[in-house]
Amino acid sequence: MREPLVLFENFGFKYRAQVEPTLYDINLAIYPGEKILIAGPSGSGKSTLAHCINGLIPFNYPGACTGKLTVNGTETKDQSVFSLSHTVGTVLQDTDGQFVGLTAGEDIAFSLENNCVSQKEMVTRVKRAAQLTGIGDALDVSPFELSGGQKQRVSMSGVIVDDVRVLLFDEPLANLDPATGKTAIALIDRVMRETETTVIIIEHRLEDVLYRPVDRVILMAEGRIVADESPGALLCGDWLSRYGIREPLYITALKYAGVPVSLDKKPEHMETLALAGNDKKAVARWYETEAQPHALPTGTELLRIRHLTFRYPGRKGNALNNINFSVSKGEMTAIVGTNGAGKSTLAKIICGFEKPDGGSISLGGAEISGDSIPKRAERIGYVMQNPNQMICKPLIFDEIALGLRNKKIPEAEIEARVTEMLSVCGLKPFRDWPVSALSYGQKKRVTIASVLVMEPEMIILDEPTAGQDFRHYTEFMAFLQSLNDRGVTVLMITHDMHLMLEYAPRAIVLSGGELIADLSSAELLCDRNLIEAASLKETSLFRLAELCGINDAIGFVNRFVETEKQKRVESNV
Repeated sequence: MREPLVLFENFGFKYRAQVEPTLYDINLAIYPGEKILIAGPSGSGKSTLAHCINGLIPFNYPGACTGKLTVNGTETKDQSVFSLSHTVGTVLQDTDGQFVGLTAGEDIAFSLENNCVSQKEMVTRVKRAAQLTGIGDALDVSPFELSGGQKQRVSMSGVIVDDVRVLLFDEPLANLDPATGKTAIALIDRVMRETETTVIIIEHRLEDVLYRPVDRVILMAEGRIVADESPGALLCGDWLSRYGIREPLYITALKYAGVPVSLDKKPEHMETLALAGNDKKAVARWYETEAQPHALPTGTELLRIRHLTFRYPGRKGNALNNINFSVSKGEMTAIVGTNGAGKSTLAKIICGFEKPDGGSISLGGAEISGDSIPKRAERIGYVMQNPNQMICKPLIFDEIALGLRNKKIPEAEIEARVTEMLSVCGLKPFRDWPVSALSYGQKKRVTIASVLVMEPEMIILDEPTAGQDFRHYTEFMAFLQSLNDRGVTVLMITHDMHLMLEYAPRAIVLSGGELIADLSSAELLCDRNLIEAASLKETSLFRLAELCGINDAIGFVNRFVETEKQKRVESNV
């Protein structure tokens, strides 16, 4: 009989600074060669469970453990973070926080240097790890100059170079464009098979992780394991809806069509989905009987971009080249494209953080190219992708109140407005917490709250839902939708194709600094040429329409979006 590589037995953990435990009665066995997905809402204990496996708990995050946890046959309490690192290699969500070398090669070699490995052997092992992850051509490049996907490859190389038995990934898809995320999941699968490593993935994006086979999904809620099932069994049950986890869109569409989701249909991925003739007819009937989607709203022009060009000093080529588009008042529009396409640069120019080399920007009919950053900020709110680059106060309440206090708003009004934002953004329980105690996703909500509290005319959000569980994602987007319904214009830079499809009727697509498309989100995700050009990922709804013989894939996607909207309205009644 195989012995578990990781074994929790009646395990519990309580952080020293907290009254109640974070983990309760965990019983879990992970065997050599398994691929495990750990999912669950924010605060469910996923990250704490991972920190127990890699030794950060209790050695870096002190607290009280109960029960027993063994890794590679030895209780973790009898090991150290250093000794555990030889068994468990961790790839962080924020890869920048993991780099220590001046070049990618130096970073990969770091653990070998600590172990006093000879230079000859070190070079051989670094090259082998880099070749396995596909980063061999960038060993002399600073890791901070690499793309998000390349950074992840360097981080992965830095842990597999030490011949670890367990690879632990903390939200590996959070900062990657859809195509790169798909590649990352394929890479994890290939590395696992070629190195015979056990893989544990913590991730919100269930459908994306299931792009490659997973042995089991461990679903957590309120510090407990509530399900330990195969992906197919999990999708056939009601666990995901019960605990607020987004199910794959094609599964939701099948349910809307009245098609029962059962194990014999192999529902764990669109590639394996097996539908009978009656199932396909049911999907087609649902598509044909659903109401026609509403026409896209039109309004008075708010933002006009004309011939915008920008180049970063010292770099070859333009970061943006001859960009032209307009946005009407009250629109909710997505800006999408590959990492490095120019999306964040465009937002920074609109807000005045960067000065364009050519072109014009007007807001409400008036040229704003000469306006200062503070003057633009009165009308345009901007939420950056990395929350650590925005936060400057130690306490959450003070961070959200900062802009209001700078405007000399009366303290009573500040109290009311900040309290409302805390509630809306799911931060009310943390009102008096230090920002340093929050997770990456929670910090993201703090930055969003600090901008929304200023009541801007237009807001630009860079990856607004990164790191958010489905419940907080839905609550936040419902609030954002309510602002949009009242006339606030919203631009969202996003890699989340589900977000774009459900909330942004229009998509502006950038690639290599060029605007390559401006069309509806449904049209974009049904156009394979544009998807490839912009490093996106076609929606599984498109594949489902093809499988069921529906020729109008765009219409099918629109039907789904309209049904989703109706369901959200009904749930709020």
